[in-house]
Amino acid sequence: MATDVRTIRNFCIIAHIDHGKSTLADRFLELTNTVSHRDMQPQILDQMDIERERGITVKLAPVRMQWKGFELNLIDTPGHVDFAYEVSRSLAAVEGAVLVVDATQGIEAQTIANLTQALDIDLAIIPVINKIDLPNAETEKVRAEIVHLLGCKPEEVLEVSAKVGTGVVALLDRIVASVPPPTTALEGTARAMIFDSVYDEFQGVIAYVRMVDGTFTRGAPIRFMATKQRSEVLEVGHFSPKRIEEKNVSGGEIGYVVTGMKDLRAVRVGDTIVSPTGDVTALPGYREIQPMVFAGLFCKEGDEYPKLREALEKLRLNDASLTFDPEHSPALGYGFRCGFLGLLHLDIVQERLQREYGLDLIVTVPSVAYKVTTTDHAIVTIHSPVELPDLSRIVRIDEPFMTLDVVVPSDRMGPVMQLVSGRRARYVSTEYLDEQRAILHYQIPLTALLVDFYDALKSASSGYASMNYEFLDYEEADVVRLDILVAADRVDALSTLVYRDESYQRGRSAVERLKGILPRQMFEVRIQAALSGKVIASESIPAMRKDVTAKLYGGDVTRKKKLLEKQKKGKRRMRSLGKVDIPAEAFLAILKR
Repeated sequence: MATDVRTIRNFCIIAHIDHGKSTLADRFLELTNTVSHRDMQPQILDQMDIERERGITVKLAPVRMQWKGFELNLIDTPGHVDFAYEVSRSLAAVEGAVLVVDATQGIEAQTIANLTQALDIDLAIIPVINKIDLPNAETEKVRAEIVHLLGCKPEEVLEVSAKVGTGVVALLDRIVASVPPPTTALEGTARAMIFDSVYDEFQGVIAYVRMVDGTFTRGAPIRFMATKQRSEVLEVGHFSPKRIEEKNVSGGEIGYVVTGMKDLRAVRVGDTIVSPTGDVTALPGYREIQPMVFAGLFCKEGDEYPKLREALEKLRLNDASLTFDPEHSPALGYGFRCGFLGLLHLDIVQERLQREYGLDLIVTVPSVAYKVTTTDHAIVTIHSPVELPDLSRIVRIDEPFMTLDVVVPSDRMGPVMQLVSGRRARYVSTEYLDEQRAILHYQIPLTALLVDFYDALKSASSGYASMNYEFLDYEEADVVRLDILVAADRVDALSTLVYRDESYQRGRSAVERLKGILPRQMFEVRIQAALSGKVIASESIPAMRKDVTAKLYGGDVTRKKKLLEKQKKGKRRMRSLGKVDIPAEAFLAILKR
């Protein structure tokens, strides 16, 4: 028996990092008796160990609850900017959003970013101030910020404490009253949108779906619109928060479909699953996400390459924003050039590959995608310095620029502006949330955000600033390829793209670090940094000394001179012919983040 669509409420929770989304979800599950008191644990929807250890949500998590005769389908979302794609997919599957703001911190950068996405698709917004039980809570001040941002009435802003449960019952009642029921056609051809998926060794791909029209039942034939693949439903059900099998999932509901598909590429996030009968159009799906940061992933053991490929394919099912292409490095062997949304995303993927698949990895220095215009008017996208065309063929190189929004207290604006301006950023404007807090708007190259920008921002603002960034466009950049030569041989794996005016400093730093790492040889080894064949920095590692005269005793001094002369000739010959075997540690020191 299908649920009455008028009693369904689909919503998600959006907020900045650490504003209490997962804790609020815990209270919902407790009050609706979805999870028994015995099974309850903090952040129950954060099911990965890595989420619990770091205290952050990485994956969206759907769950169904019953409240006063209504079916509530909640999707808990991440807060970090690197997982904004998880948020956008969640928003597309629901009709309403609970906007959570910390009473001690007020509106932060990700609050605004997630809210903008929700407003763009006309979701019903329920503003909530959380953590009102804390002694330093500034409820009225935060209420004024929300009213200023949303243009709502002050009395529409709810006050809750997710930790102790104050005001959560009123919030559940507001969700029922304010979030509209889904619009759906229960009869006719079934259509569902895949908003996430996971792989099960026994059941194949399990698609997390938002049912739009019709009903899926066990044994029903299905077709995937994008890949044209066909299969049949092995099982359907909902999340509470574990998978609960049911007879069917109907229009308007959020649940899962076990597809039985073993081909991981056949099921894509954003694709539409339909009944094969009837003429239907695909749902709009999601915009294709463009990775921003690229890094090479290589196995320390060369024979683990197939295992790495399989692990990445399974991970991409669960993380639609991850991309990867095969890559070969003369130094590190076969691996993959992977695309990520940011450094935290890279960090999480690396850790998941190590934990869940037991892979021991080498990760190269993160870089961004450059667009190179050549003399024959072609535009080539390159992800690593090795792909850079010959200098004589390059007309211009463009790098990705981002819009950067920094929310900062007014008394910390000076150091923050100084920091951002020193990273090649362009100032756009300042917007005041109130007398104490402002939003600084900048345009900045993505390379400036890559390595330590977030840490530097926290230092400059004494920990009070928060930031959000989005892709703006590609702009021309004066970048050059910095090559590293060891014993006169160019080592491609150590090449990097740098700004021309920083090239000397970067070259000097690289050769000094390598001098401390490379093992000494029987001949002198010269380490050089070069731009377009011109050496700009150099260091040398002296030859190992061997006392060839140690076995001599007595006799004429000419015997000793003869031996030393022979050794000198040998060293000269080795210097011209000798090759330096560069150990993995050297690559790690230069390439590792």
